[in-house]
Amino acid sequence: MAKPRTRFVCQSCGYASPRWLGRCTECEAWDSFVEETAPASRPAGRGGLGGGSAAATVAAPLPLAAVGEEAAVRFGSGMALLDRVLGGGVVAGGAVLLAGEPGIGKSTLLLQLAEALARAGRRVLYASAEESTRQLRLRAERLSCGHPGLLVAGETAVEAVLGAAELARAEVLFVDSIQALHSEELSGLPGSVGQVRACAERLVEHAKRSDCALFLVGHVTKEGSIAGPKSLEHLVDTVLAFEAEGGADYRLLRAAKNRFGPAGEVALFEMHDSGLVEVADPSRVLLAQRRPEAPGSAVAATMQGSRPLLVEVQALVHASELATPRRVALGLDSPRVALLLAVLERFAGASFAGRDVYLNVVGGLKIEEPAVDIAIAAALLSALAGRPVPAQAAFFGEVGLLGEVRPVGRAEVRLREAGALGFHACFTPRLEGAQRPRGVRLVELEHVRDLAAKLTAGGP
Repeated sequence: MAKPRTRFVCQSCGYASPRWLGRCTECEAWDSFVEETAPASRPAGRGGLGGGSAAATVAAPLPLAAVGEEAAVRFGSGMALLDRVLGGGVVAGGAVLLAGEPGIGKSTLLLQLAEALARAGRRVLYASAEESTRQLRLRAERLSCGHPGLLVAGETAVEAVLGAAELARAEVLFVDSIQALHSEELSGLPGSVGQVRACAERLVEHAKRSDCALFLVGHVTKEGSIAGPKSLEHLVDTVLAFEAEGGADYRLLRAAKNRFGPAGEVALFEMHDSGLVEVADPSRVLLAQRRPEAPGSAVAATMQGSRPLLVEVQALVHASELATPRRVALGLDSPRVALLLAVLERFAGASFAGRDVYLNVVGGLKIEEPAVDIAIAAALLSALAGRPVPAQAAFFGEVGLLGEVRPVGRAEVRLREAGALGFHACFTPRLEGAQRPRGVRLVELEHVRDLAAKLTAGGP
C-alpha cells in the first residue's frame, strides 16, 4: 500500500511546503509548520483545462438577466437586535461565523439564540466540541435554557456532527467551536489550518445542500485575527465580530461581512449573571452616568452601521514624570490620536509636551470612524484647560492634517439622535442643505482653531 503524501503547512497563514521550514516565507512566522496529509490529486482529463476530471461536466453560461431571482428565505431569531445585525433575520442555508476573544460570551450568545429558535418551533442542534453535554447543561440552567426542542451533541469529529444533523433534520446547526473539530480523514491536530479548513468546508457544504442555517464559533488570537486560516472568513456568508474592552459589561456585536445584508450593523448587549441582555437604546444607556460638569468629557455622535450611537469620550491630561510622556487610548485608534495631538499643538495653540495623555471611550466600545475626531479634540482641549465643554453639546466631524474640519456622512441622522436625547447644541463641520432638528443649535466649524475659540468663549 502506497504511503500517503504529506506536506508541511504554516499554522499562521496556510502556506504549504514540501519540506519543513523554520520560518514561513509568506508570513515570516517562526516554528509554525506542521506536517499534514496532502489531499489526493485528481486525474487529468482529456481535453480538459489541465487536470480536470474526465467525468466533469461543463455548465452552459447564461446571460445575467436570464438568471432566476430567488429571495433568501429568512426567519426571525427571537432576538430583535441580532436580526438587525444579520440583515433581517436568519437565512436558511446561510453560514455565520461568530468570532471573538475567549471568554467574551460567544457560547452564551449562541446558546440563548438556540433556545429562542427552539421556542419558535425550529429544529435546533447545538454541537458542543469544547464542552461536554453535562457542562453544557449546567450553562443552560444558569441561562434558563432548556427547551425540549433544543438538541445537543457532544462530538469532536465533523463526520459525527454532520451525521447528528442529518438524523435530527436540523434547521439550524450550531458548532462550538470550529477550532475544536477534526476530520477523521486528515492527520492534523484539531485547530490546525488543514483541519479547520476541511471541517468548515464540509459544514458549509451541508448547510447549502440542506438549507440548514449554520452558526460557527471562531476564537480570536492575541493579534486580533480569527484563529485558523484567513480563508475561513471567505467560506462563510456572514462574519460577526463580538467585541468588548477588557472587564467591560457591554458587548458590541458587529457585522464585519454580510452577503445577505449591510456590513457594519451593530447591536449592544449587556452581560448579566443570567446571560446577555439586548440594549434597545444604547446611546441613553451609555450616557446615563455621564458628568457633563467634569472637564475632559465630550459626547461624540457616531454611526455604527446604519444606526446612530452617542458615546462619551473622556480625556485626562496631567504633568508627566517620565522623559517620554505616556499616550494611552482605549477604544480609539492610537495613531489617529497622535495625529490629533500634533494638529492641536500646531494650529490650536495647545501644548501637550511633558504631559501624559489618556483617552477612553466609556462602556468599553471601540470607535474607529473619523467622525469622532472633533469629540476627541474637544475632550483634550477641555482636559488641558481644566474647563468643561458646553453642557448638552454633542460633537462630530473629521479633522485633517492641516487642521480643517471636514464633513462626514449621515449628518442629519446624527443630529436627530442628538436632539432626541436632549442635546441642545452640536459642534459640526459646515453642513450644506442639511435638515436641522428643532431645538438643536449648530456650531459650524471650519478649523480646529474655531473649536478652541468656541470652547474658550464658553460655547455657542
